[in-house]
Amino acid sequence: MLALRQFLLTFHPDITEAWKWRLPFYLYRGKTFCYLWTDKKTKMPYVGIVEGGKIDHPMLIKGDRIRMKILPVDPNSDLPVGVLEEVLEAARTFY
Repeated sequence: MLALRQFLLTFHPDITEAWKWRLPFYLYRGKTFCYLWTDKKTKMPYVGIVEGGKIDHPMLIKGDRIRMKILPVDPNSDLPVGVLEEVLEAARTFY
């Protein structure tokens, strides 16, 4: 989670961190952009992408969410930096 946090904070200079709804949210130019959380069933961390419903990427999971999609991250593997960059760049186009 700390590596994900550091990655998000260094991804773009306009991304800031805030606590909303008891979650660490990351804002892009003051608007909610993504958040970090852990899946209750699998205990795996993920990055929730606020505008994920508008992004078509094979690694994003919609589940029963309407607006958001999540990007699961395996804590036992290296960070998928390339995938994170692709998804975050796609999400940035909606702001």
